[in-house]
Order: sequence, then structure tokens, then C-alpha cells
Amino acid sequence: MSNRISRTLTVPEGVAGERIDSALTRVLGLSRTAVVKLLEDGDITTAGKAMPKSDRVTAGQVIEVLMPEPINSDPIPLTPIDGLSIIYDDSDIVVIDKPVGCAAHPSPGWTGPTVVGALMAAGYTISTSGPAERQGIVHRLDVGTSGLMIVAKSDKAFHVLKDAFRNRTVDKIYHAMVQGHMDPTTGTIDAPIDRHPKEDHRFAVMATGKESITHYEVIEFYRGVSMVKVELETGRTHQIRVHFSALHHPLVGDTTYGADPVLGKSLGMSRPWLHAAELNFAHPVTGASLHFEAPYPADLTGSLALLSDAVLP
Repeated sequence: MSNRISRTLTVPEGVAGERIDSALTRVLGLSRTAVVKLLEDGDITTAGKAMPKSDRVTAGQVIEVLMPEPINSDPIPLTPIDGLSIIYDDSDIVVIDKPVGCAAHPSPGWTGPTVVGALMAAGYTISTSGPAERQGIVHRLDVGTSGLMIVAKSDKAFHVLKDAFRNRTVDKIYHAMVQGHMDPTTGTIDAPIDRHPKEDHRFAVMATGKESITHYEVIEFYRGVSMVKVELETGRTHQIRVHFSALHHPLVGDTTYGADPVLGKSLGMSRPWLHAAELNFAHPVTGASLHFEAPYPADLTGSLALLSDAVLP
């Protein structure tokens, strides 16, 4: 008896114009070889017709994919992306621990793996609410940030969670390693953020920006750096990175926002030292209080090991 599952997906803008084999490789998280075989076997269709691999997809196009049968009788793996793990899963939401190097969803110019693609490839149903390229996504983590992320599986969960984030009733707690010693050791950074006026890939504190509020508390001082617990009241793009850089305490490894590359290299960091460590929120359907924590990944624990003999009294 076949264990194959049919998937219906809407082409996101992030892959519009690409050949079908390339687009589905990115969106579904399958290998190009696997996608090509599905195309050759007529298992990928649109409007009831099999698609040749030379076809190019358009934004919003609805495609049916008969997913390949599992190699053995084991359940479909949670995800084909190394390091992505499922923390919690029910009929309305899935909470994941996202690894570095994985984007939340497809976007122009991004050719790597995505959370949405990984979950779909593993057989998860994702809410169809929201823009095509961000279906099910109620909040995001940067590609270079690891940790906890919620994805909506039902449409009700999507809308309730979007409102919860908008109304700031979700507690988002991060751990960050910043350069220098924070003084004072606790505080609130209230500074509006907007896109950088000269560099599109960056953001900056700007008088004309959107309200952005970050609370922090020092967890530990090390030689030349501080480990801080950060709680976001708002959720602007790059908010933590921008705010600490504006205070002249950029995140270790965050050369985009002024971090010392020599220090980052000495601690084995090739990305900003930032981890989404805790999430606290009410279940969008049952209302139950949920609390999740995610351990540090290997690169962050490795940098801490290098600092362990330099803790200050």
C-alpha cells in the first residue's frame, strides 16, 4: 500500500519566474534529482495537467505534487534540514528550533532552505492564510539567527497569533553576546528603526522609523563581552542587532553592524551571537499557557567554551 501524500502549494513570489524544477527544489526542500523524477513521472501538475521541467512558475500558481514515497516504512522525517527540530506540534501550530542558514520563507535572492519548505516536504499542513510566500508565518527569525519559531497550521491559529504578536502578548526572549560591558546592566532601548538611508540590506535608528522597544538584562560578564537576556516588546527587522549597535555594543560576530571581525573569529563566530531562547504565549485555539525553551546550538556553545576561563568576578 502506497504511503505517498499529495501536496497542494501556491507558488510564492520569491521563486516566481524560475523553472519548475528549481522552484520546487527550494520550496519543498527536496533534491533537484527527486523533483526531476516527479516531473518525469507526471506527479507534478497544475490545472490537472502534468508539468514539463522546462515550465516556469508564476506567483500564485497552484501546483499539485504527489510526494515521493518514504524510502522505508519509518514515518516521514520531521524535516530534511540538518539541525531543524520540532519542539511542539498539534493540529493548529508547530513550534520549531530553527538552525542557522535557514530562512523563514522563500524570498527574492535566497536560494537556501526555508522553514516553510522543510515543513511541507516533511508532510506538515501549513495555514494558507497570509501572502503566498509567507503562508503560516506569524513571526520571523533572520537566516543568521537560531532558535524558537512558531508556524501556524490552521487559519484560525494564524489570525489569532498575528493579533497576539501585534498586541505584544507573546513573550519573545533572546540571548545575545555583545561586545564590551553593558552599563547599566539592565535597561530599555526605545529608539525607532527604519531602513538605512544608504544601504538597503541594513537598518538603523532613525527619527522617522517605527517604534522599537528592546528590554535587556546582563546575564554574565566575560572578558571584553557581555551575555545579555533580551526581551522584545516590538519585532522590527534586525531590531536587536540595530539597537545594541546604536549603543556601541554590537553583537559578537555581527560585522554588518560594526562588530570586531578579529574578536568574532577568535570566538569561532561567523554569524551574530543571537539565539531565540524562550517563547511564552497563549495557545491560539485552546488558550492554554505555553512555554518553550531551546538550547544553544554548537557554534554558540563552542564560543562559550572559549570564554569559560575568562569569567569576571
